[in-house]
Amino acid sequence: MASFNSNYVYITYNGQFLQEAALQLPVTNRAFQYNDGFFETLVVEQGKVRFLAEHWERMQEAASILGLEVPKDLTIDKLEETIQALVLKNECASLARIKLKVWRTGEGLYTPQTDAVDWLLTAHGMESPSLITMAVGICQTVQTLLSRFSTFKGPNSLLYVMASREKKKRQLEDLVLLTASGHVAELTYSNIFWLKDNILYTPSLDTGCLNGVMRRHLLKKAVGKWTVKEGVYAPQALHLADLVFASNVMGLRPIESIEGKPLTLQLPLLEEMRALAFG
Repeated sequence: MASFNSNYVYITYNGQFLQEAALQLPVTNRAFQYNDGFFETLVVEQGKVRFLAEHWERMQEAASILGLEVPKDLTIDKLEETIQALVLKNECASLARIKLKVWRTGEGLYTPQTDAVDWLLTAHGMESPSLITMAVGICQTVQTLLSRFSTFKGPNSLLYVMASREKKKRQLEDLVLLTASGHVAELTYSNIFWLKDNILYTPSLDTGCLNGVMRRHLLKKAVGKWTVKEGVYAPQALHLADLVFASNVMGLRPIESIEGKPLTLQLPLLEEMRALAFG
């Protein structure tokens, strides 16, 4: 294997390191042809992978739902070791965005030839994400749809692509996605939570929202400390809340207004939530 050069960006393909420019995939690739797989977005900070256990949990769920056979040697420890080696190779171990893509290998049409998988890791340095308040709108062009695939990233991504186009066109920082019946589901790249009278609320998975890694983490950490309610809620619930915030693996971000209408911002509550998430 050729020696590594820090002037290049490296990836890991099926456990092997190579330069990003060297990767070649056939046009018959099932991820390209049929979106036959899933992906995870992870964060590395100071060499440590955030919330790896929750990512691994969602990976196993996605693989089971899609009938994918993850290699036996791709364990949670191996994944962590490989990510840490990759960020060192790319000189971005202080803060990096990691993408893990897993897809069914082989060719074929709709009927797969095999359930074995290929997997790919990429790592790129990133700036600290903004955690300041944001103004959002209500998405008008697309709605969430509950399915077996809606809880993980992959087959449902077009929903977020189209919502993000609307967000960009309207020059908003994010959009609240609703169900077909008009209930709150999530944001374009985050789950949504709110606090009211010491109760932590979030939409249930029945809304078709992503079962995000930070969502999983917060709900686990909140047990015994907060009353938690997952359910189906109208957008008006957000206007009655003491605090509304977005959550994803990057962190928690407060929402100050929806469609120009200000929300209550009890920021000390947000600090409690951040302490819960990262404490």
